[in-house]
Amino acid sequence: MMVAFLSLTLLSQPLAIPVSDRIPSLNVEPLCRATTDDDNSMGLTKAQSFEDCMRDEMTAKQQLSTIWQKTTDSARTECEGESVIGTQSYVDLLTCVQMTDFASALTTGPRLRGASKNRNSNQ
Repeated sequence: MMVAFLSLTLLSQPLAIPVSDRIPSLNVEPLCRATTDDDNSMGLTKAQSFEDCMRDEMTAKQQLSTIWQKTTDSARTECEGESVIGTQSYVDLLTCVQMTDFASALTTGPRLRGASKNRNSNQ
């Protein structure tokens, strides 16, 4: 009886994962430390400093704060899901949102029609 009740409880829960109204909280310090270490180990003359990396990440987070609420639920779900896999980066999250919004703008434009088959028939 308890198993049936538990099953019913689990099945009655919504299947969709709720989309957050807030920008996800990401830990970007490991990414910036790794980036700086990689740049230094490769001997790059203009290696990105940890501070510059963190500044880029915080700038991206600030930009996200201005567009996050205007972003579609589907774009937020997709991009938020990608942002927690592997390295966490606000720059990557911002890029994902911008690309998703750009792609959806392309698909919501007016439908293009091909040339008429009868265009030259009047001549």
